[in-house]
Amino acid sequence: MFARRELAVAVVKSYSDPRVLDVGCGSGRVGEYVLDAGATEYVGVDFAEEMLDLAQERLSRFGPRVMLVHGDFLEAPLEGKFDVILGLGLFDYLPEPEHFARRMHELCSGSVVASFPKWNWLKGPVRKVRYEWINDCPIFNYTERELRLMFGSAGFSKVEVIRGRSGLLLHADA
Repeated sequence: MFARRELAVAVVKSYSDPRVLDVGCGSGRVGEYVLDAGATEYVGVDFAEEMLDLAQERLSRFGPRVMLVHGDFLEAPLEGKFDVILGLGLFDYLPEPEHFARRMHELCSGSVVASFPKWNWLKGPVRKVRYEWINDCPIFNYTERELRLMFGSAGFSKVEVIRGRSGLLLHADA
């Protein structure tokens, strides 16, 4: 989690006054860091109202720089382009991630930073039992090749995949 947050903050800092979209923003934990890093506008989208309530509490000190949207990212009414789009902890649960990659490209004028789980023989079976068998929540794993193909097909010109201990990080440019 630290590595993906640090990459998001570094990319935000590489822009002057960036507009940031956080897809699956959850409780706004990463939003706090990117706003502190210089985001002039932060839009968080999530389908879980409870998480948006937590995000509202956490991000209230940033005032009008924050807008939270309840709904499905694929259908949410989002205006304009974003310098940075975040998809951290999102792709684990998407059965059709290519739709999200395409919508991200449509809304992106700069960079996407996203995280992806990858299968490993230590944590993979535990996650499978915990999420799919016990909680009836399908989870998905990715390879570098799949990510390069998915984001390249979505229209991103540069796709960098960074290997982490428990997953993959992606930095793609529109």
